[in-house]
Amino acid sequence: MTYFYLNLIVLSLFFFIHSTHELQFAQTQVLLQLRKYLEYPTSLQIFENYNLNLCTIPQSEHFSIKCEGNSVTELKIIGDSHKHAKISKFNGFAVPNQTLSKTFSIDSFVTTLARLTNLKVLSLVSLGIWGPLPDKIHRLSLLQVLDLSSNFLFGSIPPKIGALVNLQILTFDGNYFNATMPNVFEPLFNLTSLSLKNNHLKGSFPFSLCKSKSLTDISFSHNELSGALPNFVELSRLRVLDLRENSFDSELPLMPKSLVTVLLSKNSFTGVIPSEFGELNQLQHLDLSWNRLSGVCPSSLFSLTNISYLNLANNDLSGSIPKKLKCGTKLGFVDISSNMLSGFVPSCLESTSDRRVVRFGGNCLSVNSQPQNQKNSSYCKESSSRKMKFWRWELDVAIAIIVVVLLLLLAFGVFFYRKFHSREIYRHEMLPKIVQDNSTTGVSSELLASARYISQTMKLGTQATPSSRHFSIEELKEITRNFDLSTYIGEGSIGKLYKGKLENGSYVIIRSLALRKKFSIQNLKARLDLLSKLHHPNLVSLLGHCIDGSGKDGASTNKLHLVYEYVQNGDYRTHLSEFSSDKALKWSDRLAILIGVAKAVHFLHTGIIPGCFRNQLKTNNVLLHEHRFPKLSDYGMSLISEEIENIEVKGVIPKSCQREELKDDVYNFGFILFESLAGPIASEKGEAFFLNEKASFDSHDGRKRIVDPIVLTSCCQESLSIVISITTKCISPQSSSRPSFEDVLWNLQYAAQVQATADADSIS
Repeated sequence: MTYFYLNLIVLSLFFFIHSTHELQFAQTQVLLQLRKYLEYPTSLQIFENYNLNLCTIPQSEHFSIKCEGNSVTELKIIGDSHKHAKISKFNGFAVPNQTLSKTFSIDSFVTTLARLTNLKVLSLVSLGIWGPLPDKIHRLSLLQVLDLSSNFLFGSIPPKIGALVNLQILTFDGNYFNATMPNVFEPLFNLTSLSLKNNHLKGSFPFSLCKSKSLTDISFSHNELSGALPNFVELSRLRVLDLRENSFDSELPLMPKSLVTVLLSKNSFTGVIPSEFGELNQLQHLDLSWNRLSGVCPSSLFSLTNISYLNLANNDLSGSIPKKLKCGTKLGFVDISSNMLSGFVPSCLESTSDRRVVRFGGNCLSVNSQPQNQKNSSYCKESSSRKMKFWRWELDVAIAIIVVVLLLLLAFGVFFYRKFHSREIYRHEMLPKIVQDNSTTGVSSELLASARYISQTMKLGTQATPSSRHFSIEELKEITRNFDLSTYIGEGSIGKLYKGKLENGSYVIIRSLALRKKFSIQNLKARLDLLSKLHHPNLVSLLGHCIDGSGKDGASTNKLHLVYEYVQNGDYRTHLSEFSSDKALKWSDRLAILIGVAKAVHFLHTGIIPGCFRNQLKTNNVLLHEHRFPKLSDYGMSLISEEIENIEVKGVIPKSCQREELKDDVYNFGFILFESLAGPIASEKGEAFFLNEKASFDSHDGRKRIVDPIVLTSCCQESLSIVISITTKCISPQSSSRPSFEDVLWNLQYAAQVQATADADSIS
């Protein structure tokens, strides 16, 4: 009997190991089959080097894969650049040199894809995928991110997208969906971002979206949507609403106070601009241009706290703007041109400040300087009167039509009531029996599945965002192979850096610091607690820490290990050294990175009390995440400097809350600006070089000699001049002459706006 049980155990182990191998093999076969369906894109040529161990392929710009256990959980493939281009007409069939070939079957492709049952993140961008997206995409029930941008998807968005209840981000930009916008988003409780830009979708706005309370971004621009918009007030987390270039023709709806960007240009909105828009204090960009808005222009829009871009051009706005109008301090661009405004131009709009661009031509304004093609005041009065009479006539006609239609409906109603009265009585008598005979307690398996997913989602929604945690030294030794040299990646501004891999497959960076022989563990823990609370999108996240040693005051071998998220795309300085056309950072790219870093430092100075200064600002401490999103590393070391051995050697002093140190951050950021302008080679020469060459920035030849050629060929001179000016102020030898970080951030955002306007003008 003992021998029988022993054989049974051995046989069970064999089948277990065999099934595990089969699962790994099956997942590999699916990936290889997907590569075949996609017709062997260059981004997947790397498969040849890894045989059956595809989960170990390192991430690249065009491909990344993540696995948990024996299953693929994340798959990102970005295709060839020539398949990014939009074509004028697409009828749903293969196009040579643009789409995949005629033999491609999207139904077979999605069927194979659905075998990756544990997939949570799927991004298939610019791969030439064509045809109608099959409903069976809902089989990937665990998906949290779905991005199928820049392909040739045609027809309708499948209704069963609503069954993907775990979805957080859904992006179908740059396709050819041309059916009616589906109203299937109500079950997507976790949805934060929905982007369907640059398609040909028709119909009305999906009102079911207003029940997705987690939404932060809605982007439906460049479609053919029409009708009315819902009240958005209930979407209390909404920050971006982009509905440009559609055919919406209702009055403007009420908006939530969380909005930062509202883009509604090139529609047919009518009525007045709601006064409640003047209470959107988070609003930075408002574009209502090219509509049919009428009435008085609300003066409160100009004085919103954070407004920087305001475009009301090409409407039917009338009346006057108060002469003593107060403009917001951040307002950098205003366009009220081509309306029917009269009266005087307020002083804050008429001044020709370099910090504000104002356009008010095509009105009936009284202007002392810069007439900008103003019309006679009588023109605006007559036009307004004519439009009022026309609207009244339209209203009278509409009322007459409604009355006639109601009378006809009443006549038909009486006729049909008499004709079918007896049949109606019979139906009501039989209805209870019919309902009783057909009632059932059964529900479909799909509905039960959806209910289970919704239940899981609601449970996840009640959990708090994970905070910084304590790592044991055993954990850190395991993920770094006992701090082996193979995991050592060098020295940062402070401490030694190691790369490790957590159990969930994500990579981390461990910074190891020697503690002083006489350190206070209570003081250290309090400061680490403060450091762990520094959360900002542009800061490298601190995931946790480990105090290695006895944990008592006076220990001689104590070390502090800080565990950070891994940012995979290198540092800003390395990217500034790229000169190839596809990798080089253009001026607009550099501005976006600089703004992100400035936001992070501004948060460190003002987001906590006391402020966190001396943040090791330099280009190789600015790391770039996906899509070149900047994240600042090596920040906040001044908070723990009192407990760290020899930290003064690296330039961080314990006094972290003095005003002078704020100015030191401004000074160091000035050299990041200088390096962005001139490149890393010039900045290595330091302050003396900058002071000697500062005057050269004022001349065209001087700029040509100093400024990076990539910057010169991709910038407009006005934007460049703004950044040169703020750079000069930041690197002023006198700290009292340096600007605040708020001023620095404002100037960079304004420079980016000027550049964006110049880029748009050059395209048009």
